Amino acid sequence: MASFNKVILLGNLTRDPETRVTANGNTICKLGMAVSRVFSTRDGERREETTFVDIDAFGKQAEVITKYMRKGRPLMVEGRLKLDQWETNEGQKRSKLGVVLENFQFIGGRDDNAGGGNSGGYESSSPPANSKPSASSSQNDDSDTLDEDVPF
Repeated sequence: MASFNKVILLGNLTRDPETRVTANGNTICKLGMAVSRVFSTRDGERREETTFVDIDAFGKQAEVITKYMRKGRPLMVEGRLKLDQWETNEGQKRSKLGVVLENFQFIGGRDDNAGGGNSGGYESSSPPANSKPSASSSQNDDSDTLDEDVPF
């Protein structure tokens, strides 16, 4: 019998990522995500249903998520479902369905609250719109030659 276990979620973090490092040096990050769905009832009433999902990330991905993500920020997650089962101190059996992160992608722009214009620790890769080329770059201007080589 064939099986397939893949989940793709797009939502917002419900809390700051919780990260710890094991004795072996492995990084584990636990995060919560809220995923909403909007639908209309038979009466035409518009409703929103939110599902809260616990996600576990490991290794380098856990480190990157911890560094750049905070509560409320959007994130796309690809992963697999995992059923955790345990027994309470009173002897009751419990279980919880969660997601083990396999891949992720940041959604939206950089956080503007970081200040300095270069938020998120990234540097701007293009000059400001009002900047003029320096004298050294205008002396070696090969832009006319390059334009002729472009096939479109």
